[in-house]
Amino acid sequence: MTTNQKNTEKNSSLSTFDFRLSTRASRGFGMIEMLIGASVLSVALLGISNFFQLALRTSGTTKSAVQGDYLLEEGMEAVKIFRDLSYTSNIRNMSTTTTYYFSWSGTNWATTTTNTLIDGKFERKFTLADVNRDANSDIAVSGTYDPDIKLVTVSVAWSEPATGTTTRSIQTYVTNIFNN
Repeated sequence: MTTNQKNTEKNSSLSTFDFRLSTRASRGFGMIEMLIGASVLSVALLGISNFFQLALRTSGTTKSAVQGDYLLEEGMEAVKIFRDLSYTSNIRNMSTTTTYYFSWSGTNWATTTTNTLIDGKFERKFTLADVNRDANSDIAVSGTYDPDIKLVTVSVAWSEPATGTTTRSIQTYVTNIFNN
């Protein structure tokens, strides 16, 4: 046997040995790679799940806020309907120390002093305040009482598990524009 043949035979047995060794070692590395891949996938899916949960919670909170805003606007429109029908009997004679709630009969708005929840969630109420005018007939904190104008405050409150109780209010002056 020549030296070249010995070297070739030695190299071929080494490469077979190296191949077998690398196959055994790659089996362990394959399992580790699968374990790492599964862990990364689990963390990614958990993050996506948390994102969607937060998005749903935020969507519910936003929905309630939009509904509350619409109820505020509707409440103010109901007060204007009271004014339009008869300021004297519907607005002027109402107490400024009482909290009123809206009641819908199916055809007409009415007021009540009994709290009624809308959709079992929203509390909508309104209050009236007297208005005074100064010597220049401007609205003022003190001065002469003006029976033909009231400050109306409409409030809507609701409760959410994530944000607690939220209350929104709007104010406007209602005047006896039809002298009725």
